[in-house]
Amino acid sequence: MITPALHDSRFMRAARCEPTDTTPIWIMRQAGRYLPEYMSVRSQVTFLDLCKRPELAAEVTLTAREVLDVDAAILFADLLPILEPMGFHLEYQQGEGPVIHNPIIGADDIDRVRPVDRIEDLGYVFEAVRLIRSQLPADIPLLGFGGAPFTLASYAIEGGGSRNYAKTKTLMFGDEGAWKSLMERLVESLGKYLNAQIDAGCQAVQIFDSWAGCLAPADYRRYVMPYTKKLIDAIPDDVPVINFLTGNPALLPAQRDAGGQVIGLDWRVDLADAWETVGYDRAVQGNLDPMSLYADLDTLRARAKAVLDGAAGRPGHIFNLGHGVLPDFSPDKVKALVQMVHELGVRK
Repeated sequence: MITPALHDSRFMRAARCEPTDTTPIWIMRQAGRYLPEYMSVRSQVTFLDLCKRPELAAEVTLTAREVLDVDAAILFADLLPILEPMGFHLEYQQGEGPVIHNPIIGADDIDRVRPVDRIEDLGYVFEAVRLIRSQLPADIPLLGFGGAPFTLASYAIEGGGSRNYAKTKTLMFGDEGAWKSLMERLVESLGKYLNAQIDAGCQAVQIFDSWAGCLAPADYRRYVMPYTKKLIDAIPDDVPVINFLTGNPALLPAQRDAGGQVIGLDWRVDLADAWETVGYDRAVQGNLDPMSLYADLDTLRARAKAVLDGAAGRPGHIFNLGHGVLPDFSPDKVKALVQMVHELGVRK
């Protein structure tokens, strides 16, 4: 259930391409290592423990929203723990990031990948959502999220990060039947997962296709878009979906066709051109180059204004970085950016 205050919030109005008093802003990874408030909690536990302890995940989510004064909170979680109940052994190694110790080696391994039968196995996520929603201001939406099927499939096959996604593409190109089976299991599980977040109290969800930029447009349309679209179609129509893809502006037309009320843009594309491609009946989110936060305040302001100018005051723009905050960003710069956008984005 969405309350009148949430329905009329800046973020939700912008997601519906309705006018707002000023441009709404939230920031990917707004709860992260750059914030001392986050580090005071993170220093007590491992990253995975932080994700799995609802009271701590709620604390860092709420604190980040409050100290930055952004227009939406995003659930503190990670893309990969959904793979655990699907049969993968996940570990976050110091300095190495996530590692899957039993990745998919070939088509024969697909049979051991099981869709999530008991969504309650991820109950710590939904408990965090309930805690956050109960403590957020009445007019601040809570965003849930999940990885897109391609990005999760790539992690499951590569076993971690990759530069060329050779193992993923080898399976994808070489055995389309096995690829289809894997992607369908991911879509089924992700649909349950995102809808359970919504049922627990999220007002919108973002789907992160962080690795799809490695694909040619024709390959995205053939091997990825049908599954992303199926996942987005599984979300209720009245819940905005942000479809975020990074790394390849040539995929924008296909990203649009995959669906989502809001198309998330990275910084490698001009916002005005991108919105024209997406169509003005759809909202867009983005797309300041995160490295702008290393600049002085005057330069940061000018660069934020350039993004806003690209939106031209049109209803339906949600300001964000083109990707996430980095660990060594200045918290004061991030706070200043939020203030700048609220000031510069005022509707005349």
